Amino acid sequence: MAAFAPSLPLHFAAAVIGSEGRRRGRKKCTSWRRAAIPVDMAAVGSPLSKLAPLEAILFDIDGTLCDSDPIHFRAFRELLQQVGFNNGVPITEEFFSANISGGHNDDLARALFPDLDHGKAMKFMDDKEALFRKLAAEQLKAVDGLHDLCRWIGDRKLKRAAVTNAPRPNAELILSILGLTDFFTVLVIGSECDRAKPFPDPYLKALELIDACPDHTFIFEDSTSGIRAGVAASVPVVGLATRNPEKALKDAGASLLIKDFQDPKLLSMLEELDPTVAVEHVLFLQMEQ
Repeated sequence: MAAFAPSLPLHFAAAVIGSEGRRRGRKKCTSWRRAAIPVDMAAVGSPLSKLAPLEAILFDIDGTLCDSDPIHFRAFRELLQQVGFNNGVPITEEFFSANISGGHNDDLARALFPDLDHGKAMKFMDDKEALFRKLAAEQLKAVDGLHDLCRWIGDRKLKRAAVTNAPRPNAELILSILGLTDFFTVLVIGSECDRAKPFPDPYLKALELIDACPDHTFIFEDSTSGIRAGVAASVPVVGLATRNPEKALKDAGASLLIKDFQDPKLLSMLEELDPTVAVEHVLFLQMEQ
């Protein structure tokens, strides 16, 4: 865990100041940020250094917490072939990435089966999710570095939420397999919002539920639809290039691209955004005065 360790110790007084800053609410969050950023950070730091001190992180689930796309791909390919989709020719990974990955089931049902009764199309989607859950229980693994990152977040008492287009049974199963059920105090499901991703509604709901300031929050996402949702919610997005093309993620609006949670670019960014270090800087300036 040394890679995530803050460069300065956290004293009791700093913890008090940090807690007070978080209690000030959204209306004052911008001025708090300006007071806490080291003078040279914005000039030389990462693309997200303006968010310091960090208050919250929002996570997508599929493809972000875990590399689940191969399992979804296998489930879709098997069942689509059974129903004669594409004249029985199995779908390719390229087709899956471009047309299915990150999509909401209601939209996917219409796109894949435009001439089929929607109820029957949704029955197919339900069967696919059941097959995914069966396969996931046997094959699902966390993205490298995830649990170290979660410990770093927990140690700093950052706010967090999981935000997904996946059905609730899938999301809850994945969090359970990864041992993160208690880590996320809030789970937002796209279909339970007015609009799912790529609309901003799920992320806006998450910000409201955890009472987080967008000026001090960023999102982890792996899909273009998820990135567009985050950007539309005015929250910067770190894109995980686990499966989808980096160019597509960048074009969707990702502020930073990483390969996993051990990526040096991410570790450097977290060091800059570390709320304990930012508060230490404030204390140092006060002592100098």
